[in-house]
Amino acid sequence: MYDFRTDLADERRDLYKKMNQMQQEIPGITTEEEVIDEKIKITRVTIQNEQGEQAIGKPMGNYITIDIKKLNIITEEEIQKAAESTAKEIKARIDNLVNDQDDILVVGLGNADVTPDALGPKVVKHIEVTRHIIRYLPQYIDEKARPVSAVAPGVLGTTGIETLEIVQGIVENIKPKLLIVIDALASNSMERISSTIQIADTGIVPGAGVGNTRKEISQKTLGIPVIAIGIPTVVETAVVVNEALDLLIEKYQQEAKSNDTLNQIKEKDNYHEIKEALIPKDYNFIVTPKEIDQLIMNMSKIVAKAMNMAF
Repeated sequence: MYDFRTDLADERRDLYKKMNQMQQEIPGITTEEEVIDEKIKITRVTIQNEQGEQAIGKPMGNYITIDIKKLNIITEEEIQKAAESTAKEIKARIDNLVNDQDDILVVGLGNADVTPDALGPKVVKHIEVTRHIIRYLPQYIDEKARPVSAVAPGVLGTTGIETLEIVQGIVENIKPKLLIVIDALASNSMERISSTIQIADTGIVPGAGVGNTRKEISQKTLGIPVIAIGIPTVVETAVVVNEALDLLIEKYQQEAKSNDTLNQIKEKDNYHEIKEALIPKDYNFIVTPKEIDQLIMNMSKIVAKAMNMAF
């Protein structure tokens, strides 16, 4: 299968089409786009059958991508609007899977001590948990409130326990009807770092985007539906170089320095050749932008607000 180097379904779709020089949609996949405003765009990719699965290496299901431009300079009003758009998509997935008052467990994956991987734990801190109130102090909460619990289980390197094993233990004990996991992802575009939210109803394989694949968290492994909310926070050096090469060629073309060779390089995906050149020197790092702290803080606000609204 093609090395997509991204966890985002719509990026995989675009890469597959580019690789196969396709103008039409990939068989087994449908796509629709909705522009909310000049800063927010939503892309909905549905993988309908095994043909679509095999094409882009993602399981059948729905993948909603919300792109938010200029997140590093976003205002509180814009955060609220982005959260409302995200909440609408999350709620649609929840309503399709469980009833109004069914228990939901939220799991924030990642390492709280590593900024690009801290999204899950940061979001969990701001989730409005209600399960304990409903159980012990029901008089203080609306009788229609949904039981929500949340946990950040850490990572294998600090706990010595696979995340799936921890989550399985919690699910077996508290018996939620739905699991929502939040995790950092990898992208093949610098522009989408911490400015894109992917919502999928197919679960997640933690670490898959950076070649550190852990055990799958999905309905298949847990027995309950799993919604995965992911945000790309890193890219490979080869991705950065590939994009930089495209930008350089575009500059040459604008300066009328274009020729057939440059056009061929621009039309081709050069990721694999670049990666092969970088790997022998151990230069194919996983990188993240310098303003990642601010981006993660803004995105964790948006996701937490959206989830609380959806609940």
